[in-house]
Amino acid sequence: MIYITRKAHFNAAHRLHNPSKTDQWNRETYGKCSHPNWHGHNYILEVVVAGEPDPETGFVIDLGKLYKIVEQEIIKPCDHKNLNLDVPFLKDVIPTTENLVKTFYYQLKNPVEKAAAKGSILYSLRLFETERNFAEYCPNARI
Repeated sequence: MIYITRKAHFNAAHRLHNPSKTDQWNRETYGKCSHPNWHGHNYILEVVVAGEPDPETGFVIDLGKLYKIVEQEIIKPCDHKNLNLDVPFLKDVIPTTENLVKTFYYQLKNPVEKAAAKGSILYSLRLFETERNFAEYCPNARI
């Protein structure tokens, strides 16, 4: 199995806020990340595709095609946007790094797997919110 990774980045604002809870609960739970006037991050997204190279091309996935898919499905909708207000596929999602990486995975799964070599899968996504904080979603990993 070969794992190929494409890295992308975008900038976005968000607010961690659970509308079903009180303002006090949100302040206590999310601290400064629940500020009503938002805050922003320079996100880095790593997309990992796993499979065997296509015998004709030698690619698990053409990185140019992967770039275009990530750009269309994640970067264009999210870059320089408010993740709480401006991104339709994030409606009703509390935009924690954990929730974002999982939602992004399912936004990418079908188009990536259609573009990849036969039998290849979208293996995992890693989303860095800061240099030190990231979440990884890997539904195909075995524990």
